[in-house]
Formats: sequence, C-alpha cells, structure tokens
Amino acid sequence: MQQQQQQQPSMNQQQGIMPQPPNVVTSKDHLYITDMLSWNLLAMKKCHFYAGHCTDPEVKAVIDKAGQMHKQHYERILQHLQTQNQMTTQALQ
Repeated sequence: MQQQQQQQPSMNQQQGIMPQPPNVVTSKDHLYITDMLSWNLLAMKKCHFYAGHCTDPEVKAVIDKAGQMHKQHYERILQHLQTQNQMTTQALQ
C-alpha cells in the first residue's frame, strides 16, 4: 500500500502539464462539443417554454436569466469553434 502511494506522485510528474491544448479535435472531442451545444440549446428552449408559462414575475425573471446564460454559453462555444476553424483554414493556405 505504501509503495503505491509513493509511485503515484512520480506517475503524475511524468505526465506533465500541457500549457496549451493541441490544435487537433479528436472524434471524442467532437462528440463532446456536439453534446455541449445540444445541452445548452435544450436548456435554453426549456427556460423559454417555462418562462412563457410562468405567472410569477420574479420566477419568470430568474428563468429568463437562466435561459440567457445558456444562450451565451451556446454562442460562446460556436464562436470558439468558428475562430478555430478560421485559424485552421488560414494555416492550410
């Protein structure tokens, strides 16, 4: 047991810390990004639906705010993907 605890820090040191993510999007990364976009879009739609059916103005405002947050996340992910796509396209030319 004690040997395992001593070996673990050395294994973490060997892996190192990546200062910047690689410029490659794997198929697993692509699937996760697609999921993130879908989750945010669905949450945004649900917030819009429930806010439309809400009668309490305070609750409606909170739900609208949550919907706006998900919209901003969705747009930020798209903006990041578009920026990366443009950089990759320019690098290939």
